[in-house]
Amino acid sequence: MAKRKPVVAVVDDDPRLLESLEELLESADYMARSFSSAGLLLNSGLSGVDVLITDIGMPGMNGFELRDLVRKARPELPVFLITGGHEMADQGRPQSIFRKPFDAEALLAAIAKALRGSKLGE
Repeated sequence: MAKRKPVVAVVDDDPRLLESLEELLESADYMARSFSSAGLLLNSGLSGVDVLITDIGMPGMNGFELRDLVRKARPELPVFLITGGHEMADQGRPQSIFRKPFDAEALLAAIAKALRGSKLGE
């Protein structure tokens, strides 16, 4: 039986970033699910999502608010934040925040490490 590809949900209001992250994730053998807002992700549900990547600066609910909501619903779900605002990147754990333009290999390595710590990585 084929092993299920890990699902990485990406939330960002920039369609170009969503597209490039989707390509990056799929090239690394992940299934990418893209959302242009936190509300769209929450409406579709977190079921089946193995990792969440969210932009910090978005209209409506920002990435910190989304992360906090997700932690209440699914505390085990790894969440990575991406930002173009360097002053915002100082909040939270440094290993979970990536500044734009971020190093694609570093992001993929962080995702792989997070998945190794979960059931999917075993």
